[in-house]
Amino acid sequence: MDLNLNRADYLQVGVTSQKTMKLLPASRHRATQKVVIGDHDGVVMCFGMKKGEAVAVFKTLPGQKIARLELGGVLNTPQEKIFVAAGSEIRGFTKRGKQFLSFETNLTESIKAMHISGSDLFLSASYIYNHYCDCKDQHYYLSGDKINDVICLPVERLPSITPVLACQDRVLRVLQGSDVMYETEVPGPPTVLALHNGNGGDSGEDLLFGTSDGKLGLIQITTSKPIHKWEIQNEKKLGGILCVDSFDIVGDGVKDLLVGRDDGVVQVYSFDNTNEPVLRFDQMLSESVTSIQGGCVGKEGYDEIVVSTYSGWVTGLTTEPMHKESGPGEEVKINQEMQNKISNLRSELEHLQYKVLQEREKYQQSSQSSKAKSAVPSFSVNDKFTLNKDDASYSLILEVQTAIDNVLIQSDVPIDLLDVDKNSAVVSFSSCDSESNDNFLLATYRCQANTTRLELKIRSIEGQYGTLQAYVTPRIQPKTCQVRQYLIKPLSLHQRTHFIDHDRPMNTLTLTGQFSFAEVHSWVVFCLPEVPEKPPAGECVTFYFQNTFLDTQLESTYRKGEGVFKSDNISTISILKDVLSKEATKRKINLNISYEINEVSVKHTLKLIHPKLEYQLLLAKKVQLIDALKELQVHEGNTNFLIPEYRCILEEADHLQEEYKKQPAHLERLYGMITDLFIDKFKFKGTNVKTKVPLLLEILDSYDQNALIAFFEAA
Repeated sequence: MDLNLNRADYLQVGVTSQKTMKLLPASRHRATQKVVIGDHDGVVMCFGMKKGEAVAVFKTLPGQKIARLELGGVLNTPQEKIFVAAGSEIRGFTKRGKQFLSFETNLTESIKAMHISGSDLFLSASYIYNHYCDCKDQHYYLSGDKINDVICLPVERLPSITPVLACQDRVLRVLQGSDVMYETEVPGPPTVLALHNGNGGDSGEDLLFGTSDGKLGLIQITTSKPIHKWEIQNEKKLGGILCVDSFDIVGDGVKDLLVGRDDGVVQVYSFDNTNEPVLRFDQMLSESVTSIQGGCVGKEGYDEIVVSTYSGWVTGLTTEPMHKESGPGEEVKINQEMQNKISNLRSELEHLQYKVLQEREKYQQSSQSSKAKSAVPSFSVNDKFTLNKDDASYSLILEVQTAIDNVLIQSDVPIDLLDVDKNSAVVSFSSCDSESNDNFLLATYRCQANTTRLELKIRSIEGQYGTLQAYVTPRIQPKTCQVRQYLIKPLSLHQRTHFIDHDRPMNTLTLTGQFSFAEVHSWVVFCLPEVPEKPPAGECVTFYFQNTFLDTQLESTYRKGEGVFKSDNISTISILKDVLSKEATKRKINLNISYEINEVSVKHTLKLIHPKLEYQLLLAKKVQLIDALKELQVHEGNTNFLIPEYRCILEEADHLQEEYKKQPAHLERLYGMITDLFIDKFKFKGTNVKTKVPLLLEILDSYDQNALIAFFEAA
């Protein structure tokens, strides 16, 4: 990685959404470009840099929150017309700031994503996709799950218009008119789409995608089928991808891939001889990167990566060196420039301090007057609560436009808080009385100064469901707080998948009764994550799920009056039976419940648990030995006398202890799952075996797989 880029902050606007900053085309090669950006205050601002200062070209009045900003124009000419999406309206501006278009789409939902190609406009709200040509409605599609982004393959290079939707259910849907031509699965929920090299690559069909769990890939969208070219896994557990761009920042004549993530990481990938991406540069910013562009803004002749962040900062990572080589005459000039900059900053600071004093006095007067309304300051919170497949934990990310003072976490269900390396906040736990007030967890995170983003990790227990609440208090006066709620679902560790192994031994739960399709769908939404809130189109639907902790699976098929649930784990069927009965009783619906239990499935589930349990037992055993082995090492002066296995434990001591610390209660979790499996197996036979649980725990303490299976079969 031999790319050196220096950071330069240009200016700050209001809070920004994903893909709301662009660079206007340059008048000539490597000339400085203007930046145009839209924010949550509804302001569109265009500015350029002059002598190190940001100079506004135009700035619109505030309005509805801007969700997307794109550049357009006649095909094969410079794309310098500015289009913004706010609410259900599209507005168009010239590069000088004159409004030439106001198009009310009359969509029932706010526009979430937009793509412009010549006179074609592609829009998507949460579930609805629309294609307009010259502001006239052409095509429409209702998606089965949320649409995160929309793009169209370059119409000037291909014979037909081919829009592609990035949907939350880990699928890219390729459309033709109002119909789906085909679907292709991607490794995570896709959050952003972009044309490779800005034009679709050599074929015009190459499409880049980024996912919310941080994976990146390239797919060729041919007319008949998708061709997966490459994928970059997220091995370093970095944030989700919010924006990508193609620009030759390395200067080798080949466009590089610029990536912005929601944990503030900016990356540059170059392409080797085999067209595989290679990481050349990465830098961490303190907040999520909402837009990324390659170009030239700060100084003519110096390429840079321009990013916008969640709180509205526009920042450049430029190839311009910080310390320039200069002769005596130039040194005086640089010093003079620096002096001017310092005096400008001083006067700006004095002006801001005066303004703060004025506003403070104004606030004091308004809050003390008899007619005073509650003057609680409002602030934006950007939050994300997602299940990580790799370690079966939930990641809660809270980002605030100003510094966070503290975050209080409260849960009415038992959950474990896991360690997060990136987290520098100090956590303290309060004792809870779970019997009298339903508090199973009360934890406070006190953040260090200037922390605007906090990442937490939790692990839930399947079958125990309720609400997790986060009380976010920023460092603003007067003290104010926002509460965010997150549902912990009964089958919280299950994740949507598109294929399952039908050869596994399955247990079946069948429900019949006087319930509608919408009612049974609402029960499935209540029980399982990643199910769209709206009932899918059609009379019958099938969803597949995988348990991220145990790798067991679930198939749910339901229609009006009937629901069939199949799983290779009896405990999953037991949880569904209990929860669905409860939900139906609440609504006074009479359910007929029948089930078929496959005895072989119990042995199959125990075999799935076996490697995890064996690994955890071995890890615990190794960690117990570390202190004794260290004492021997100190006493003997070296480790030559130890057998290789013990020497290996000493060498890996830090890593083993770190892993053990990261997985609190992991062993207890596995014990709990085996105990539940044992109880559930006999519950379906109408036998209560709770008295035999102590005997089961004894067998687990001196674990042997065959002895455990024999106990399950003999009981």
